[in-house]
Amino acid sequence: MSRSRRSARGPSGLENRTTLDLLGGYVNILEELWERGAIRSTNNPAADYAEYLASRALSLQLAPKSTRGYDATDSRGKRYEIKGRRPTRHNPSRQLSVIRGLDKKQFDYLIGVLFAEQFTVERACVIPSGVVRDLAVYRPYVNGWILHLRDTVWQQTGVEDITRRLKSVAESNS
Repeated sequence: MSRSRRSARGPSGLENRTTLDLLGGYVNILEELWERGAIRSTNNPAADYAEYLASRALSLQLAPKSTRGYDATDSRGKRYEIKGRRPTRHNPSRQLSVIRGLDKKQFDYLIGVLFAEQFTVERACVIPSGVVRDLAVYRPYVNGWILHLRDTVWQQTGVEDITRRLKSVAESNS
């Protein structure tokens, strides 16, 4: 990272650490988050953290990690696909990860969570699967549908804003 980009962030105390030290610290942090139940894998934590927050905020039961087509269920048996995205100053995209099997109706609702760079909840919503089908675009090269969590999504009929509920869970686990 260039000095000018680093100085824009302010001193972090990390600039004198080796790359290997920093990556080792990242591994330790992921392990601690896993032990706390905040993540279910050691992949990118945004997706797992979104699942954690949504499941607690909406009293959902998380499905086993290998379950195809949805991530959680509610007490009525409704299925939820949960997607999180963390736009950054380096990549401001709000594109969620690929949605597979949308045409097979594997979930009833999609929960979309937008995080700030520091993983605070910016916005979150529950989107009925029919609205997801209307908004998402099929891309053959990824064999799935692409959905961007633009601000207009929250204005769609049937979309529920759950931002406050997720923020409350996140703040109670600080």
